[in-house]
Amino acid sequence: MSVALINLLIMALAIYVLAIITDEFFVISLDQIAQKWKLPNSVAGASLMAIGSSAPELAIAMFSLFKEGGAHSDVGIGTIVGSAVFNILVITGISAIVRPARVTWLVAVRDCLIYTASIILLLVVFADGTITMLESFAFLGLYTAYIFILFQWDQFVPGEGMDVPDLVHETVEVKLSGSETNLFQTITKRVEQLIGFLAGDAHKSYIRAFLVSVLFIAGLSWVLVDSAVLFAEAVGIPPVIVALTILAGGTSVPDLISSVIVARQGRGEMAVANAVGSNIFDVLVGLGLPWLIAMVFQGAQIHVGTENLWLSVLILLATVVILFVFLTTHRLLSRFEGWILLLVYAGYVVWTWLGGG
Repeated sequence: MSVALINLLIMALAIYVLAIITDEFFVISLDQIAQKWKLPNSVAGASLMAIGSSAPELAIAMFSLFKEGGAHSDVGIGTIVGSAVFNILVITGISAIVRPARVTWLVAVRDCLIYTASIILLLVVFADGTITMLESFAFLGLYTAYIFILFQWDQFVPGEGMDVPDLVHETVEVKLSGSETNLFQTITKRVEQLIGFLAGDAHKSYIRAFLVSVLFIAGLSWVLVDSAVLFAEAVGIPPVIVALTILAGGTSVPDLISSVIVARQGRGEMAVANAVGSNIFDVLVGLGLPWLIAMVFQGAQIHVGTENLWLSVLILLATVVILFVFLTTHRLLSRFEGWILLLVYAGYVVWTWLGGG
């Protein structure tokens, strides 16, 4: 039991530092790029903001493929699938509770259609448990098409807001709302200063902050994969269950923080776009790119264990249907609907740990 406790603490610490690095350095550096490119709110949320906050899932998926010859590839897939469920149900749910979100019809259709296509593609690939080079290219190709649509969006929908929120300023307001003498805040501040010594000011030296953040995210993700496998072995459960819940929820913390920040600003559409855009990135790039790299180095095909993932992916498909219905009801994601999403996620976690996953 001591082995399980130690690895659980290691995962908690790694997720804690990962959240600081991603939110305070990586996402902010990408936010500066979004401002310089003058991207519309929903485009910034669904592309750069989503890519930044989804970096941990991508790194975990990458390392799990190479650990012990790919024996734990389902850890990376489980983290991404579980994170996708978390994003749709928890992030959009809490964002709606913080402030009901109004989403334009075209944005809801755009992101939900691409996301649904991503899940269907995932189900097709899972059918035989074997990943081919062509299938990995299909994932990356669909994401390339999605990015093209995003960056042409202002031409399709002229007049959409071109302002990008100042996440740096809003994050500071969140931090100063509590007691400055709080021990947790003091420790967090010291950790930020230590990382900042290497990364610099993410607001000014955003290229440096971006590169240093990538290195930190990669290292911490490797630690998470190792500790998740050891924890699962110690408590006698499949590692994929840990990935679907603990790793998925932990690595989605940056997405949650970013979405709550913009929701508080009254930019609910960007919060929803961030959650769905993160999922699209997770499924198409977070799986497609590691698969492609692994096949280049390891062989023509990759075999993945999907027996514990099938129902979770089907649940994932159901969640996007629920979200789409909620978004298109008076084009408003209400607080009541937000609470429903949270309750559904609570049921999903209980079902997974009881053996449903």
